[in-house]
Amino acid sequence: MHLDHSLSPLGPGAVGADVRRPDGSRRALRIGLGGPVGSGKTATVAALCRALRDEVSLAVVTNDIYTREDAEFLLREAVLPPERITAVETGACPHTAIRDDISANLEAVEDLEEETGPLDLILVESGGDNLTATFSRGLVDAQIFVIDVAGGDDIPRKGGPGVTTADLLVVNKTDLAPYVGADLARMAADAGSRRGHLPVVLQSLRGGAGVTEVADWVRERLAAWTV
Repeated sequence: MHLDHSLSPLGPGAVGADVRRPDGSRRALRIGLGGPVGSGKTATVAALCRALRDEVSLAVVTNDIYTREDAEFLLREAVLPPERITAVETGACPHTAIRDDISANLEAVEDLEEETGPLDLILVESGGDNLTATFSRGLVDAQIFVIDVAGGDDIPRKGGPGVTTADLLVVNKTDLAPYVGADLARMAADAGSRRGHLPVVLQSLRGGAGVTEVADWVRERLAAWTV
């Protein structure tokens, strides 16, 4: 997958807020993962951790409304050492904590960097939300939006900020398409027409398709971040 950095928030000349640590070194790249309930955000986070943990120093912040269920899943799967996984209980609509009042998440990512040492990457997973969910650029530097074929193959055509503006759109659970009557070619075409230059990956975590492409996209972001 080719990434056009001139169109990227991490491209040449693009500098986000508070990108430096107190010692002047560049802080960890923060990538947010949002999407509807059940789309496969946590499983995607787990797959990314497995793919990248031997290459970069990373950690994860999960968001749930009243529980730590997503963090507990990652802990059971042992995708990272326990001290590198933390949870935020939002107590309200998930988008509130990633877009409107980011203080709890911002504190969580800053605490991870302080307590576990310098990190290269922090993944911030939103609680399940709708197609309007977007991350504040004061919290993350890039956003992945995850939808799944079981939600309907008309989702890319319907659009919404998550689908149309996320830095990467992941169409997940493609292995289910024959069982739910989803037209993958139509979903890919609709996503392409709605997103323009922004990339789309079709992914099946069960079959392994697309996982490498998503991990490679993260590697490209890291490479651009550290320039």
